[in-house]
Amino acid sequence: MKRVLIWELQNRELGGLSVKAERRLRQIALGKTPPAALKPGSHLVREWNGRTYQVEVADCGFIMNGKTWRSLSAIAKHITGAHWSGPRFFGVQ
Repeated sequence: MKRVLIWELQNRELGGLSVKAERRLRQIALGKTPPAALKPGSHLVREWNGRTYQVEVADCGFIMNGKTWRSLSAIAKHITGAHWSGPRFFGVQ
């Protein structure tokens, strides 16, 4: 009990946890994993129907074959001709 009270006192004095930290702790408590963050410069590779596709993550979106795309889902649709979840198609989730 003493540790809990000391922790509460520290929170009041120092301002407590940030919103981001509280959200992350809540996700951990519920057993959820946060979505993977794609960093600019990363490369995603997917083979589809015998052909290999490579996508680069950029600040402005995603680049494939010199063309900039707004979303991975748009790229997945272009590749397959069907609606796909882009992150799932490229194995990000």
